[in-house]
Amino acid sequence: MDNKTILIIEDDKMNMKLIRSVLKLGRRCRILEAESAEKGIQMAREHHPDLILMDIRLPGMNGLEATRVLKDDPDLNGIPVVALTSYSNSEDEGQAIDAGCEAFLPKPIDTQGFKNTIAMILSAYSPGHFQ
Repeated sequence: MDNKTILIIEDDKMNMKLIRSVLKLGRRCRILEAESAEKGIQMAREHHPDLILMDIRLPGMNGLEATRVLKDDPDLNGIPVVALTSYSNSEDEGQAIDAGCEAFLPKPIDTQGFKNTIAMILSAYSPGHFQ
């Protein structure tokens, strides 16, 4: 995760703080934060992050709709998106995968499992793809 840019799209300030803290533990990564899907899409277009962590239950445009917008954009569709939600069930997971998410993580997050999943996804995508 060192030297990667990760965009967190999350409307809950406590969840944002926890995710940011877990990502920064022992790592050097650039964290971008957006509290809405619309702002997150704008930031993705401006910064081309290496990974997007997407809350599914966002006010206004939800995370599934936002993921579809990102995956329909030829300049952004290669950025992996990980769905995050506190309403974790198999239907939510299926909808997230159908929308284009590469993985699905329930909240509250298991810090070790979270870090392992993020590292696995980042390593699965070619380094330097978004420069």
